[in-house]
Amino acid sequence: MTEPQLDDVARRWEQAMRAGNFEAAWQQTDRIELPRRTEEAASRLLHRAHHLLWNGSVFDHARVLVRCNHGLGDTLQFIRYVPLVRERAKDVVVLVQPHLERLLHSPVFGEVRNGWTDERPPPHDVEIEIMELPYAFRSTADSVPARVPYLPLDNVRAARPALPPWPCSGALRVGLVWGSSDWDTSRSVPLSALEPLGRVPGVRFFGLQQGARAQTLDEAPFPIVPLSPFTSDIAAAAAAMLELDLVITVDCMGAHLAGALARPVWGMLKRDADWRWMDRRPDSPWYPTMRLFRQTRSGDWAGLARSVAKALANVATCDPAQARYY
Repeated sequence: MTEPQLDDVARRWEQAMRAGNFEAAWQQTDRIELPRRTEEAASRLLHRAHHLLWNGSVFDHARVLVRCNHGLGDTLQFIRYVPLVRERAKDVVVLVQPHLERLLHSPVFGEVRNGWTDERPPPHDVEIEIMELPYAFRSTADSVPARVPYLPLDNVRAARPALPPWPCSGALRVGLVWGSSDWDTSRSVPLSALEPLGRVPGVRFFGLQQGARAQTLDEAPFPIVPLSPFTSDIAAAAAAMLELDLVITVDCMGAHLAGALARPVWGMLKRDADWRWMDRRPDSPWYPTMRLFRQTRSGDWAGLARSVAKALANVATCDPAQARYY
């Protein structure tokens, strides 16, 4: 397939995913994958990209190796499929990023290992990259395995002692993540743009931000209690989310973590958001406890923050037992 043809397939795939038409997206994937597999089978040579590992083999009674070659958020989003693989396979080994090994170590996912080593992978019959699993199961927007939480909560609770004593107050406890990874900094929001949130009464904010952006708290126009010294371990960050009433975050790993934990989470999305959030939807089939706020104009984080602040004020003034986050 020529480069223009590949570009056309990618464009059609993304259009279908954004529209929630997963079936049409998989048809575009077939246009690449089926010829590739035929060529590999004929030549017995593998020239795979890091994200195209599956050769179409069935999982039934097989030894399956799942690799996680994308980002941390991608692993957290698609690890939900591994229990479905385990129902069919003889055994499953998942090679995860070391940052996630403690959190995901659980029999529910088979054998979870650090994938960032030079060790040879265990013997296996089928190899697949974790982001290929929705394609393998031909998921639709209605059939996505969306029962949450699907992360091992025992691992999360075990990390609770890493947190400081939790302040007791009647305020709504809201965690904030304002910076995405360096892979796409356009997803990050300047703290100054979030000023409308600070005007909402009855709310106490906690910073879940990690990395260099965690050091920008002096730019915040309202008080934020920093949790970054205690939540660099992802399991500890998850434990902190269990203590919070709400997580407000940009498009990053934190959004997937909160959604996978079934925490109320509000995602702040740029105008041309990633395909996985689809278009014009205030919700996500991937995470039932998520609400999405989208820029109406590119770069207008202040306008988005005003929308979030209005929704936050509605929640903060409710009886906690009756608050509707999503």
